[in-house]
Amino acid sequence: MLLRRAYAAERLWAVLTARAEGSGHRRIGAGLGVPAATVRGWLRRAAERLEAIRSWFIGVAVAAGVDVTIPDGTGCPWRDVLAAVATASAAIRFRFGALGLGGTVTPERVAVAVSSGRLLAPGWPPPLGWAAATRIAPDAGTG
Repeated sequence: MLLRRAYAAERLWAVLTARAEGSGHRRIGAGLGVPAATVRGWLRRAAERLEAIRSWFIGVAVAAGVDVTIPDGTGCPWRDVLAAVATASAAIRFRFGALGLGGTVTPERVAVAVSSGRLLAPGWPPPLGWAAATRIAPDAGTG
């Protein structure tokens, strides 16, 4: 689940995938049984930060993977985000195995885990270089 969202990550991932395939919010909502206004809100929030999301997940792929191949741009920012998340998923799967550290490694689960459930929350992703974004211990960076 994502923070402040009443739907599972799989549903949100289906929305993003359908949008990348060219569907509009009304068609996506009707197909998934989600109100069109909810889908429109998700898509607007994601559209505001597509490049930042893509960059974040490419960074995760590079940090987690070995010899990661960065996907080429497709000309569609929605498909580029999906490719970046898929690349991060593959890198995590390669590093930790198909079951990862918390269950089966799927793009939707990686999207939730890597964003700490904040994929569509205000202020995410944090600016590049923000130290608290990758803290590994509560006292990281203190001396």
